[in-house]
Amino acid sequence: MALTSSDLRGIIVAIVTPFNTKDELNVPGIKTLVDYLAENRVHGIMTTGGNGEFPHLTQEERKKVLDVIVERVPSKIPIIACTSACATREVITLSQHAKDTGADAVILTPPYYFDLPPSAILEHYKLLADAVDIPIVPYNNPTYTRFNIDPKLMVNLSKIEGVIGLKQSNANISELVEILRLTGKKLAVLTGIDSQLYAALCLGAKGVFSTAACVYPGQMVELYESFQNGRREAALKLHEKLQVVNKFFEYEPGYVSPCKEALNMLGLPAGHVRKPMPSLTKEERAQLKDALIQIGLKPR
Repeated sequence: MALTSSDLRGIIVAIVTPFNTKDELNVPGIKTLVDYLAENRVHGIMTTGGNGEFPHLTQEERKKVLDVIVERVPSKIPIIACTSACATREVITLSQHAKDTGADAVILTPPYYFDLPPSAILEHYKLLADAVDIPIVPYNNPTYTRFNIDPKLMVNLSKIEGVIGLKQSNANISELVEILRLTGKKLAVLTGIDSQLYAALCLGAKGVFSTAACVYPGQMVELYESFQNGRREAALKLHEKLQVVNKFFEYEPGYVSPCKEALNMLGLPAGHVRKPMPSLTKEERAQLKDALIQIGLKPR
């Protein structure tokens, strides 16, 4: 049964892509992380997104990561495969593989590098929807793509058959408000910024595509469930507690390195970030370790 907008909710984890010491995919490490997330009852897993370092993976590596995760994840947890690419043709190829492998939906940013008009972005998503029968989640991340899916364009995207939601990683929360007003009854709109989760839920968002939940999934699920069950004060209190670490997973010094470093500190097999992504400095590692301790974790 196809994933619908009502299924797209809660804490959807943007899982990292572990590498071994030879800079190759760490398949056993992927499985360990999937088990960790499933045990903590996350509501979905997003593969090879930005936190999964997709720009630094080959197409075959992206496919392999998805293959391993689909095989490992319990069937009740939706898998949303990131198929972002510059070329529509490559997006279609990756999305067809996602469908054939058993992913529940695909998620993708607008094409990047070339400066494209909104009409070209709209056509890009239409061509994908025409070519591959799989639910689609546009992913708005203007800080990285240099293109913003504004509310007007999102309304047009929502008219495409198969578009079920949005990952909104624009830090301007007023645009989240407007997109929710215009499309929130039809689409599942989720924030992509952990620091915005509580505020986004209050505004009507359905959850978060989360980097933080890759590290402390249990606490993120607890926050979401507390909110959903009417314990808003408890949810806010937990959000404020987690913010001391969430702030590391924003845009400086880049969210992937802090996420992988935190996982490594907790004894989970994240490995290194691929070059040219920089690792954390000694000072940044110390700050991150202290923040993890403040939220009750036990980093090594």
